[in-house]
Amino acid sequence: MAATGRSTFHRDLTLRRFTVQASVGNGKAKEAFRNFQDGPLMERVYNTYLRMHTNQTVDFVRKKIKEYGAFSRHRMTIMEALDLLDNVVDESDPDIDVPNSYHAYQTAEGIRKAHPDTDWFHLVGLIHDIGKILALAGEPQWAVVGDTFPVGCKVQESVVLWDSTFHNNPDAKNPLYNTKYGIYQPNCGLENVLMSWGHDEYMYQVMKYNKFALPQEAYYVIRFHSFYPWHTGGDYMHLCSEEDLKMLPWVKEFNKFDLYTKGDGLPEPKELKPYYQSLVDKYCPGQLCW
Repeated sequence: MAATGRSTFHRDLTLRRFTVQASVGNGKAKEAFRNFQDGPLMERVYNTYLRMHTNQTVDFVRKKIKEYGAFSRHRMTIMEALDLLDNVVDESDPDIDVPNSYHAYQTAEGIRKAHPDTDWFHLVGLIHDIGKILALAGEPQWAVVGDTFPVGCKVQESVVLWDSTFHNNPDAKNPLYNTKYGIYQPNCGLENVLMSWGHDEYMYQVMKYNKFALPQEAYYVIRFHSFYPWHTGGDYMHLCSEEDLKMLPWVKEFNKFDLYTKGDGLPEPKELKPYYQSLVDKYCPGQLCW
């Protein structure tokens, strides 16, 4: 792709205006979220995870980290990147079928109401899924969205659909990758673990490269908010350092808003943008490298 202009993200994308359905589900019970057993979107969700769990390998993750690691493809602001999410619907999400830009504001506003004095946390809510612009750069959704998990070690049972989707993954046939610790050492720390490639890891790397002036908690939330087997399933603790466990409560707190605000109705981005622009100006201003 060319190295200039946000238009490159649209090269292979036929722009369209999504008709927002009433599938957001106001008043939805908490236990009804993340239903991976049945529902109107389940066929799409299952196929996305099947492709993900077939293709996410140690070699694939290392390839993608190298491919995107130069950050010389694009220059654009956070708000320009956020606007691109108008054109992304997450095919792994069983709960909603609306553009991800709405979810960004839902999450941010939920955090803002509960934590009014923690403005960096509000911004994290807004930007946490911006890495999904990878889907507009030609990446298949199985390499962008969905729950994340460590590659290079045995898959734990709390990974979504673990028992029916990994059978054709090449790493599943490699004995080196199929023990409890795999290629890692006990309590090595998640910073030393290869996570499946997607929007979490990409946005975390963007933040590091552009030196966002956010606290360490923000970096953890961005990198691990989709790591449900860890923050919700309680697995992979044997790889965690003391620092990981110290940060875990923040990831858990964030998850409340990432998940449950999906039932809070659709926000009005135009009304909210001035406030969030002020946070962008404070923590990650100007044209960024992507």
